[in-house]
Amino acid sequence: MSAAPLYRAHPSMFRSSPLLFLVCVVTIPVGVGLIALLLWWVKTRTEVLTITDEEVQYRVGLFSKAVRELRRSSIRSVSIDQSLFDRIFGAAKVTIYSAGDEPEIVVHGLPDPARLRELL
Repeated sequence: MSAAPLYRAHPSMFRSSPLLFLVCVVTIPVGVGLIALLLWWVKTRTEVLTITDEEVQYRVGLFSKAVRELRRSSIRSVSIDQSLFDRIFGAAKVTIYSAGDEPEIVVHGLPDPARLRELL
């Protein structure tokens, strides 16, 4: 991906699961919450969706990487799903289809779904 990104985002922690986030924060004094938050933060930082003029790229992984790339012209449909909490906090589950019935890319908890909808 050499073109400048139009959109680049990691899944958000608080926006995608505010209740789980609050449970983790409340359990920090016990020690479990801090470990859970740290592992969750690492997981969200190892996922990134990037959209350029020509393609969509989804990267996952810390030690081993998996990369899915789609040309924007080959995207058949895009599904943006939001629960009540997702709508309140501005996050969404994005599912991108090209050919076939199985989705090519599925990402939970992405911020700014309105902008995503415009770009895809």
